This record gives sequence, structure tokens and C-alpha cells, in this order.
Amino acid sequence: MKHSLIFVLFLSLGIMFSSCKKDPTVPNEQEVITTLIYTLSPFGGGSDPVVLTFRDLDGDGGSDPVVTTSGNLQANTTYTGAVVLQNEQTEPIENVTLEIAEEADDHQFFFETTLSSLTFKYKDTDSNNNPIGLNTELVTGDAGAGELTITLLHEPDKNAANVSSGDKTNAGGATDIEVTFSVTVE
Repeated sequence: MKHSLIFVLFLSLGIMFSSCKKDPTVPNEQEVITTLIYTLSPFGGGSDPVVLTFRDLDGDGGSDPVVTTSGNLQANTTYTGAVVLQNEQTEPIENVTLEIAEEADDHQFFFETTLSSLTFKYKDTDSNNNPIGLNTELVTGDAGAGELTITLLHEPDKNAANVSSGDKTNAGGATDIEVTFSVTVE
């Protein structure tokens, strides 16, 4: 009888522990980004910053996003660039830039342009010394007009060929935001 009671007790415990489920691991969700502001300040001052702004308050679909540029870039000038990301669907407005900086190993910005006279350098790195792109240096050359596309990738392969130099071809990952601006260098 004593052995039967012990057997039943162990059987009950086994059933109880096997029926318990661990909470599933929730993957890190992508950030909600309604607004991207890229401010380009001339190195050493001299003229006003150029501010590129993308705002899509209702997300994909619905109303068209509002894309603005506060002015033209000056030829043969070096600019320091700073990206700010926001979620304006929350009250107060969420500064997503802080989250990107905290998760820097999992994010990288890419800057692509149709203007051959624009060059970019990353001015910030993650804990593995790979580029992030929240802070940049943009150098203009000759006058011209074209497009500048800014893409933020979530979990890119930062060790893939040419990714650290700003080429997203082999980066993989998921796009958090991609915005194209019309820019003029005068």
C-alpha cells in the first residue's frame, strides 16, 4: 500500500510538471516610427542647418506621408548629420532614437544617393565597433539635384561584405523605415 501511494504521488507530480508550459519567448518587436528627422549642420557653422523631415502619423496606408526639406545644401561643404526618430502616435511622443541607441548592435542606417557628389561617413559605432548611423558626416561636392534615401535595418548582418561601409546589398534584416528625400546642392 505504501509503495502504491508513493507511485501515485510521483505520477501526479510528473503529470503536474509536464502540463506546465513556459511562457513563449516574445521576439523583440520592430519599432513604430512615424517621424524621421535628419538634421545636417554645416561643420563650423556659417549657414543654417538643413532639416529633412518625414512624417506619417497614420502609418502605412491612409493619408500620404509629409516629406519636407528646409533648404538646399551648399556645394563643397562638410555637414554633421543627426537622425532623430519618433513615434507620434503616443502621448507623450516617444523618442525612438533612444531605443535604437540602446539596441545599436541590432540596427544600422544606410544612406544611398543618386548624387555622386555626396559622400557619407558613419560617426558612431555599436559595442562591436560596427556602424550605426545616428550620427554621420556628409560631404558635398559639385552642385546638382537628386535623391537621398535613408533606410534603417533591424538585425542586419553587419559582418557581411561591404555592410560596414554603408552598402546594404548583403545586409539582410528587416526594414524599420525607408524614406527618400529630394535634395539640391547649390
